[in-house]
Parts: sequence; C-alpha cells; structure tokens
Amino acid sequence: MIVYPNAKINLGLNILRKRKDGYHDISSVFYPVKDCIDILEISKYDTFKFIKSGIKIPDGENLCEKAWRLLHEDYGIGNVRIHLHKQIPIGSGLGGGSSDASFTLKALNKLFELNLSNLELEKYALFLGSDCPFFINNRPKLVEGIGEKMTDIDLDLSEFKIKLINPEIHVSTKEAYSGVTPHEPELSVEEIIQLPVNEWKEKLRNDFEDSVFEKHSELEKIKEELYHQGSIYSSMSGSGSVLFGIFK
Repeated sequence: MIVYPNAKINLGLNILRKRKDGYHDISSVFYPVKDCIDILEISKYDTFKFIKSGIKIPDGENLCEKAWRLLHEDYGIGNVRIHLHKQIPIGSGLGGGSSDASFTLKALNKLFELNLSNLELEKYALFLGSDCPFFINNRPKLVEGIGEKMTDIDLDLSEFKIKLINPEIHVSTKEAYSGVTPHEPELSVEEIIQLPVNEWKEKLRNDFEDSVFEKHSELEKIKEELYHQGSIYSSMSGSGSVLFGIFK
C-alpha cells in the first residue's frame, strides 16, 4: 500500500497564553497543501522493518514506527515493512513528520481491516504529537488548545496558487517560543479567516515572526520578496522556517 502524506500551512498563529503544564494555548487555521508530499509504502512482512530515503531523517525511533507500535500493542497487528521517502522539509513548520505518523495510522487501519473511525484514529494520533490529529481528516481546521481542539472551517483556496519557499534554516520550536509574549489579539484568527484573502495581509499574523525574523533577517526578506512577486498574503508557517505566498 502506498500513500502520500501531505504538508500543511498555518494561516495565522496566535500564542494566547502559557499553561500551568508548560505548554501554550494557540489559535491557528491549518490548511492542507496536497502538492507537497512524502511517499509512504507499507506492506505486511515477516519482521518489522523501517526504511528511510530522500531527505535525511534524524536517527532514533521515527513517528511512523511509533504509530505502528501503538496499534500493534492494542490490536496485535502483524509485522510490517515501512518505507518512508522524505520530501517535505524537516523542521520547517509544514507538519511533515506529523503527517507521516497519521498516514501510517490510516494505512495500517486499512491494511489490517481494524475499522477504526476517524475519531478513534485522532485519539491515537494525539499520542504521537499535537499536530498529528489534523492529518486524519486532512481538511481545513481551526486548531486551538495545544493543537488537540479542532473545528471544521469553511475555507477553499483552490482558486489560488500556494508557493512554498524553503530557506533551509532550522528554527527549533523551543527557540521560537522563547521570544514570544503570549497575548489575546483584537481579532481572532477565526474572525479574520472569514474575510476576503486580500484583507488578510494587515490582520492575519503569525506571532512567531517577530522573534524569528529578529534572529534570521533573511526570512523577513523572503516574505517581502513574495509580496514583491505579487502574493496576496504571505507568512511563515508554524514556527518556521518555510514561508509561503498565496497568489492569484
């Protein structure tokens, strides 16, 4: 079985408050980008095997392996051979690793005929990471809390072209959060996203940009260049460092 885990972009990202558990409450709209993909092949096998190719993946247990282990422990599914060909940039704010994990869950559910609902798969996905549940339904969502609260949102950007720019600068999530002062915005992401796209530029913000751009000024220049090229709305995705532009 071959599946194609896709990337996502963040349309707005507000850091609202720091929680007692050390995490942060956020508000953002996740939007799937289905022409930026990894390639994931999973088949039944005598022993468990994980193979990786493409962009270099850090050593250690991969989220795809952890996804298999979760279902194996609960349902006794058999061994599999997983081959992940990595194409989505790592540590870029595009959610590639989370997508790989969730697509592994979905593929195993189908391969072993577990008949788990999307809601059940989302619960497993949350064990793997806060962004993972989004990729189960893989539709535009308003995402809140630490990423576990998701609400369907009516948003269709199919008439636009989304251009991704990967500057190949690694921005750690810890580094990004260290420069952010949580606050409640005047207008919520949910309110702004209902406006026409050409009104987003002055209103829809990614709160990570100020501190990340201060440390990596070249990222701000890329954003400016996207606008110079005719982008209607440009932003950094997640905690970076990939930037995107929405074009007519």
